Amino acid sequence: MARLIIWFDGACPLCRREIALVRRLDRARRIDFIDVSGPDSVCPIDRDALLARFHACEDGVMLSGAAAFAAMWRAVPILRPLGLAARSGLVLAVLEWAYRRFLRWRPVLQRLAGGGAG
Repeated sequence: MARLIIWFDGACPLCRREIALVRRLDRARRIDFIDVSGPDSVCPIDRDALLARFHACEDGVMLSGAAAFAAMWRAVPILRPLGLAARSGLVLAVLEWAYRRFLRWRPVLQRLAGGGAG
């Protein structure tokens, strides 16, 4: 299985918690996690766009939002069934809808989790 690249906002307490969990679950080390919160971080696309949504690169294809989460899930054996289910257009559409709703609440949730609104 090819390595997956995940870009995440290390300044976001929600992101840090989720990435920490996935790192623990990724026992085969199939995922490369890249924190793009620092000013010197290397971003494959516009940094603001990268911080606005979750991004991954799977098999050379850039993914964002629910598709990026699904790719991350597929790379971790215990989460793989969720990622495979998201290959269905309908399931992915529902996940993307939910992700967009989450993004509206992300700043509030970040503040509640002890971080900024970034």
